[in-house]
Amino acid sequence: MHFIDSSPTCHRPLSTRIWLQLLALGIAIGLLMLSGCRAGGPGTPARTVSAFFAKYRDRPGFRTTEWSADLLQRLALVRVGKLLGGNDLTNAITGIRTARVMSFTPTSGSAQGLVREGLNNEVSGLLQAERYTSLVNSNGGAATYQYVVKASGDQVSELVATGALPDALGSFVLVQVQGNFTRSQAEALSKVLPEVVQQTAGK
Repeated sequence: MHFIDSSPTCHRPLSTRIWLQLLALGIAIGLLMLSGCRAGGPGTPARTVSAFFAKYRDRPGFRTTEWSADLLQRLALVRVGKLLGGNDLTNAITGIRTARVMSFTPTSGSAQGLVREGLNNEVSGLLQAERYTSLVNSNGGAATYQYVVKASGDQVSELVATGALPDALGSFVLVQVQGNFTRSQAEALSKVLPEVVQQTAGK
């Protein structure tokens, strides 16, 4: 007498298992490629704004200016504030702990190579990874800046701006301001940053 085994089998055909393994491998490779695109860049991608400043400080085409390193830079900010802002701007300037700008112009072959290797993608990727939230857009002369902040409710601890230098093809500007501001104070500060960049970073 023959008995028919009706219990469910635990084995899939070999071809099915191979197909599933290949599918899983393809998904894994796709995710790795997507991650690389978001955080790409020359060498090891910077994961934070501070790491980006440290990585490129002495590279060809880059110029870094510390705005709060001495009292004279702070006074320059105050003078601009008196011309262009009110109490919110004055209070924002008072709340600054550190402020710096990095400008980049691809004026040499090595600097242009950084652009080809994904420099701009690196900047965009680290801002996405750090989960900043959008603030406002402000026009400074011919340059348009994008602003993001790290905030808890109405309290802002960091303002980051990205943009470009006027009449400098392929250039970009990265500004990092850390301190203690309200959102309205950060918005007031964002309106003067392009002018301050022009005064302190230039071309």
